[in-house]
Amino acid sequence: MYFINHEQIDQRIQFLSSLAEASNQLKQQWERDTNDLVWQLAQERVLHLAIETVTDIGSLLIDAFILRDASSYEDILEIVHGEGAYSEPLKETLLQLVKLRKPLVQDYAEWNRQDLNPLIPLLPAVFEEFASSVSAFIKHELE
Repeated sequence: MYFINHEQIDQRIQFLSSLAEASNQLKQQWERDTNDLVWQLAQERVLHLAIETVTDIGSLLIDAFILRDASSYEDILEIVHGEGAYSEPLKETLLQLVKLRKPLVQDYAEWNRQDLNPLIPLLPAVFEEFASSVSAFIKHELE
């Protein structure tokens, strides 16, 4: 029998809704050309929180289903995808997201703040698919 921390997984999945809403607001700000420094920094924080949330959920799934230990953030996504938790196209988008972690947390002085990151408009749909895929995966594994 597996121990799945449903509370933590559900809490993080629900948080994805807040990040989706923030992504929509960021997109609107760039469309209005009102993306001042505060909005630029908000974009960085949304991307960073998105990375952490997705990988936290992946880590919780790895722990719950006693999967092999991950060696990196990208590996977390690969392991969970390898178990059939989500589609190949979703995995590829999530990998693009996670690859932003190093520039966001280490190379922030050189980060291009002027442009809307191309993932921002995609995140609401990505989060929706990710959440439903993870929920379906857990349900299937527990049957």
